[in-house]
Amino acid sequence: MDNTQIQNSFKKGLKDGLPIGLGYFSVSFTFGMMAVAAGIPVWAAVLISMTNLTSAGQFAGLSIIAGSGSLVEMAMTQLVINARYSLMSLTLSQKMEKRFTVPKRLIAAFSNTDEIFAVAVNQGKEIGAKYYSGLSVIPYAGWTLGTLFGAVAGGFLPEVVNDALGLAIYAMFIAIIIPPAKNSAPIRLVILVAVVLSCLFYFVPFLKNVSSGFSIIICAVAASIIAAVVNPVNDEESETEQEANE
Repeated sequence: MDNTQIQNSFKKGLKDGLPIGLGYFSVSFTFGMMAVAAGIPVWAAVLISMTNLTSAGQFAGLSIIAGSGSLVEMAMTQLVINARYSLMSLTLSQKMEKRFTVPKRLIAAFSNTDEIFAVAVNQGKEIGAKYYSGLSVIPYAGWTLGTLFGAVAGGFLPEVVNDALGLAIYAMFIAIIIPPAKNSAPIRLVILVAVVLSCLFYFVPFLKNVSSGFSIIICAVAASIIAAVVNPVNDEESETEQEANE
């Protein structure tokens, strides 16, 4: 990477962020519908999306709210699901130009999602605050407006339509995991372990009493530990993968 070059075009950021924003609108539309169906007011659903911007975390949190889970359960669930953002933010910080001040970095950390991170770090140069702002603004607007439209529509759409659209989030998650799973045995192992554990928590009488939040935590942590033990990544493989990505 040529460190003398800086990507700091707000217009370029808007262009790169447009496809992300369109995708976020459709997913958050489903979240808005599910939130209203769970008894959450429209304004509260929109406020959740405005202050979180995390699809997996919000859907998991929604199930905890609907199940009257505790604050501890909510905090632990969000910690496990969103822990990856701390590592992503550390990586992203290495791509930011020196004039990226601390207040701007804090704002960037808030809007750091999987898709925004992927686009930002794959720039062939350092990124500036203007570019990152442009990259983030449409996805943020898409996520918020999608939640608003979904929450409002959920109040008058037929139940059969609501049920059909409610499956969209599961289709999205399947679309995310299938492509990498085709070429990676460790990823297939993680998916298999998580599926088996989830089925146990759903069907086994004793385990069925465990709340949804804690079952998510147990499945995620257990699948990660098993994969790390069975398929550890050594330093040489990590360096080779990093060079390939560069």
